[in-house]
Amino acid sequence: MQKSDNNLIITFNAAGVFIAYTMLAISLWLAPVNIATKGYWAIGILFLSLSLVNFVKYRFDDRLREDRIQRLEEAKNEKLLEDYVTEKEA
Repeated sequence: MQKSDNNLIITFNAAGVFIAYTMLAISLWLAPVNIATKGYWAIGILFLSLSLVNFVKYRFDDRLREDRIQRLEEAKNEKLLEDYVTEKEA
């Protein structure tokens, strides 16, 4: 069930991104400015998109790193407790 929910969310987000870029392209095409200004705006949109992708990627990587650290600490604590209990029994 979780897998299908993720696919639905990804599909919905992809459709939103596609619609947003289509609307940006139409507004850029119809803007009453010269071609140099349109190119400048297009480059700005491209760089903004790249920055947002990198931002999301680094946030995701940071969250994974924190999760790994937490799992390592939990395993270490579990090992310490296990060693303590086996010492008491012996």
